[in-house]
Amino acid sequence: MLYWLPALFWMLFIFYLSGRTGGELHALFPFLQNFNPGHVAAYFVLALLYYAALRKNSRPRPFLTAWLLCLLYGISDEAHQYFVPTRHPDAYDLLRDMLGASLALLLAFLTRKKNKNSRRPGPHDKQDLLQ
Repeated sequence: MLYWLPALFWMLFIFYLSGRTGGELHALFPFLQNFNPGHVAAYFVLALLYYAALRKNSRPRPFLTAWLLCLLYGISDEAHQYFVPTRHPDAYDLLRDMLGASLALLLAFLTRKKNKNSRRPGPHDKQDLLQ
């Protein structure tokens, strides 16, 4: 359960930001003129946190499961915005969310594949062959 706490806290952070009006967001982030990259970044992090928790819990298909969890949370986030003044659900925001999640999981996949390949026992690694 502890492995899920970072993802849970990040989800709460996204929920908090999602519940802010446009003016409140600009007050929080006055240096940003466009929040579209924020969707990519937020779901990039969320996907990595989901993936880490799924791997620690030895869940099957952690990449697909993490992606689907991001999709479900993204949908719920857009639905939540329906109830926030000056905000509205936006399919393009959901696409940006999923772009961030997809990029994160692709990076995790490539990193994991690279690490697996670099740990293959060589002819001099007799001890590794016995394990």
